[in-house]
Amino acid sequence: MHTTDYRSTFIEVAEDCPVAAAEAPPSKAAPTVAELQFAMISAAPFAHTSDDVVFGVHADRQGIPQDERAAAREAFFAKGQPCMRSSPLTKRYGWGVLSDPEGRVALVALGTTEYAERAADPELAHTRGMRSSRR
Repeated sequence: MHTTDYRSTFIEVAEDCPVAAAEAPPSKAAPTVAELQFAMISAAPFAHTSDDVVFGVHADRQGIPQDERAAAREAFFAKGQPCMRSSPLTKRYGWGVLSDPEGRVALVALGTTEYAERAADPELAHTRGMRSSRR
């Protein structure tokens, strides 16, 4: 079974992120991936793993009933899935994703003291959100 979880890692915003400070994804008639991920993580920091977020958003968008989610989750992670590095939160909206030693995630806003501290923390592994454009 594949996983998207990181442990004790800070995913910094993508190098080509267009904002200098984090912003909430705009609300749309049909919620976007960014909007759903933002709502799930910001409502309960360090309560969900990346796998929980990635699958939860997928299941919500696909309308998978609660009683079918365990089997659907197993099938979903039977093959590799994009991790939070490919999230629009890290690529477009200026949010870093911090994972604790158990793999649970929280958002850290670009342009804040906390973001600067996490980005410089030698105790964390560091990676960046994926670039939106090729060089």
